[in-house]
Amino acid sequence: MEYGGKFMYQIRTDLALETQEKMQEDHVDLKGVRFLEEKVDKNITVSTVVIETENGAKTMGKPKGTYITIEAGNMDEEDEDYHREISVQLAKIIRQLIQEKNEELSVLVVGLGNREVTPDALGPRVVDNLFITRHIVKEYGKYAFGEKNVNRISSIVPGVMAQTGMESLEIIHGIIDETKPDLVIVIDALAARSTKRLNRTIQVTDTGINPGSGVGNHRHGLNKKSLGIPVISIGIPTVVDAATIVNDTMFNLIAAMSQSKAFDMLGDSLKELNDGEKYELIRELLSPNLNAMFVTPKDIDESVKRLSYTISEGINIAFMGEGLPA
Repeated sequence: MEYGGKFMYQIRTDLALETQEKMQEDHVDLKGVRFLEEKVDKNITVSTVVIETENGAKTMGKPKGTYITIEAGNMDEEDEDYHREISVQLAKIIRQLIQEKNEELSVLVVGLGNREVTPDALGPRVVDNLFITRHIVKEYGKYAFGEKNVNRISSIVPGVMAQTGMESLEIIHGIIDETKPDLVIVIDALAARSTKRLNRTIQVTDTGINPGSGVGNHRHGLNKKSLGIPVISIGIPTVVDAATIVNDTMFNLIAAMSQSKAFDMLGDSLKELNDGEKYELIRELLSPNLNAMFVTPKDIDESVKRLSYTISEGINIAFMGEGLPA
């Protein structure tokens, strides 16, 4: 990529916040992109990236829309009150992004991913913990809940193409045609640029999602254009590109070499490489065996289990907790 004559390498991340940070570091003029950061709690930060123009979308490499990120440094810890606080914050963001302001909504929740692969099992696990209501409302009416207005929640885990032979888009299209929901919420595992954001960050956006994009398996996008109704996507980064980790290590190595007289010459020669050249050098060194490798934390089993509850509780609160705002 080139911006203002300067070569930029494409960092592997699904987080708009990380892309925005990288652009700022490289002093790229982000016209048509707004950024807002709010400290909700001493351990919870909510950042909003709004891409307003086609030029801004081209610069960021992401569709126009709103990208809201919840960063919680202790999200990987077992603290029910803390996770409840994150769920409440997630519920507020979901309500904020809902375009349909009906008193009652029909919502289809889609859990993307492969249940058999732990880092990719976030979507299916979230669906397992949802409060599903559509069948009850259809059978007994909304008054079965003792409420005047009840949102109808349904869900599907479409699996992956290797299991079904079908694109997720094809499966979801068929369900939408049959059940006519007002809104689709898609949950998927993401890839991050920074290891510190693994299992500690939730991104919510109204732009939809491309299944498998985190690990380079680009499928048909799930968005308002392809599905015909609003789509909100929720994701947590569970993997990071191996080349990115080595790139960060190389950066630290160069910094350390600069402090050592014995490595002055080697450190200076590496320093002369720009970010893109360093990244390409690393990818060549990793090829062919490690080039496509993605890394996940060793406690990913417990993390996915815990985080799936956090997201499902946020969705449950958003639609069944206190009702939708007027």
